[in-house]
Amino acid sequence: MKERNGAAAVLPESFRPFFWDVRFEEIDLNAHKTFVIERLMNEGDHRALLWLLRTFTADELRAVVVRSRRLTKKTARFWQVYFGLDEVDMRCFGTSSTEPEFPF
Repeated sequence: MKERNGAAAVLPESFRPFFWDVRFEEIDLNAHKTFVIERLMNEGDHRALLWLLRTFTADELRAVVVRSRRLTKKTARFWQVYFGLDEVDMRCFGTSSTEPEFPF
């Protein structure tokens, strides 16, 4: 994660609507980095996209795009083109599992 003037990045209050299903004030960017990136890639607006690009390195964003199964197909295609990735390298384009993600 990039730092500006030695200060750690903070999730802007204006992004609260993108995190409607969690306690916004408990989101820790270091601990929940993948969740935040996935959510803003899928649900975010232009401001959220710019914030992602300013806050995280290209390698951090690319790693989430490659490993995530939670990106929508539309979102994944955008980032595939942006980073010049092959579809076969991206988990979200792989075969869906018939097992529930959290079987309990």
